[in-house]
Amino acid sequence: MYLVAGASGNVGGEVVAALLAAGERVRALTRGDGHATLSPEVEAVVGDLDKPETLVKALTGVHGVFLLPGYKDMPGVLAQAHALGVARVVQLSGFATEAGDANNAVTAYMLDSEQAVTNSGVPWTILRPLDFMSNALRWIPQLSEGDIVRESFADVAVAVIDPFDIAAVAVAALTSDDHDGRTYMLTGPEALTAADRVAVLAEALRRPLRLDAMSDAESRAKMSDEMPAKYVDAMFSFYRDDKVQISKPRPTVEQLLGR
Repeated sequence: MYLVAGASGNVGGEVVAALLAAGERVRALTRGDGHATLSPEVEAVVGDLDKPETLVKALTGVHGVFLLPGYKDMPGVLAQAHALGVARVVQLSGFATEAGDANNAVTAYMLDSEQAVTNSGVPWTILRPLDFMSNALRWIPQLSEGDIVRESFADVAVAVIDPFDIAAVAVAALTSDDHDGRTYMLTGPEALTAADRVAVLAEALRRPLRLDAMSDAESRAKMSDEMPAKYVDAMFSFYRDDKVQISKPRPTVEQLLGR
């Protein structure tokens, strides 16, 4: 039995599908309102990663856990997993931790999550993917109104990765001890600017889509309406300082999966 956090999300949903395809039993951690989107083959168990004491039922009898980062008491979550005999944890993290900048708000919570899992006493694998290809879904409201996509950091090429591939690596790590104690940087096979991604989408949708690049000032103003200032600063650090070479594809996925 494998427990998947974020089972209805972009990566977690793919982890569930990959585990089911491999013939494994899957349990999904929900807060009580995610049952409708789950496959009938998946066992839904209510729990809150911000409250480790609520996870006993979810973790009981589980061999491996796919875990998300950034919750309030990650050491407590991992302590519960260890106490209940979980054999392996795959921790989703992010590319930001490659730079190790604890002054960056996003990097800091991912580093804290990684430290919690490495100190837990449970065998672990850490995954650090770049941007998800599925982030293009955020363009849906714009595309419902016309053919223009407005995007921040449009001049930056990023080796974006499909959550399908992240999940495939996660399942390989969950179901084998070959990856214990390893940290993997995961990227797609090529670096794509926002214009490149819009062009791919235009071809798929057979629509004359066009990119309208937002200035940094416009981007900062829009982000400031959506998130605290420390996270806005973190985003600008990622895409303008480029301390982790986000335009550089890594061969890790191909090496691990053989495709």
